[in-house]
Amino acid sequence: MNSHTLGTAPADRQTSALDTASEWWLKTLDRLERSSVADPAIRGLQRGIRSLPLGGMRDLLRGRPLGHPVHPVLVQVPIGCWLSASVLDVVPGAQHATTTLTAVGLAGVAPAAVAGWVDWADLPPESARVGLAHAVSNVAAVACYTASLTARLRGRSAKGWLWSLGGLAAVAVSGALGGHVAYRQAVGAHATT
Repeated sequence: MNSHTLGTAPADRQTSALDTASEWWLKTLDRLERSSVADPAIRGLQRGIRSLPLGGMRDLLRGRPLGHPVHPVLVQVPIGCWLSASVLDVVPGAQHATTTLTAVGLAGVAPAAVAGWVDWADLPPESARVGLAHAVSNVAAVACYTASLTARLRGRSAKGWLWSLGGLAAVAVSGALGGHVAYRQAVGAHATT
């Protein structure tokens, strides 16, 4: 018998590793959803955000005029800039462009974060727990990209590139957490009325 008849072909082992990683990730998220350790802080933050006098701006931040949340639209600016900077980091002579893209990505964080926090304030506990982890991952990404921009502005492009790789990893984790809330937990568009 060869390895293909035993089901141990390289593709089978690769699928198995992917299945194992997926199973681990989903179990981790399930534990996070059930963990009530941060609930007092979550409830306080949610109350505080809901009490902000945002008026009609709250509906705009939640995307009611669009019929769907605006946060996923706004995150395209930092993610797109940072991913593009990472691609250009391997292009000779593109240091100015990578510095600019890193800075524009950082500038795009605030609107995306504000919209995300406004959405998060109304989430049920299970989703709010994962959403808080999503926010913490975003803070890590912003810290890495701030360090990257600082290094780039000081002419240390290699150090800037390394910080941006760390930031990109944090963005990937954050995106997976945000995707979990939006799709697996089915937190989607708010009513448009």
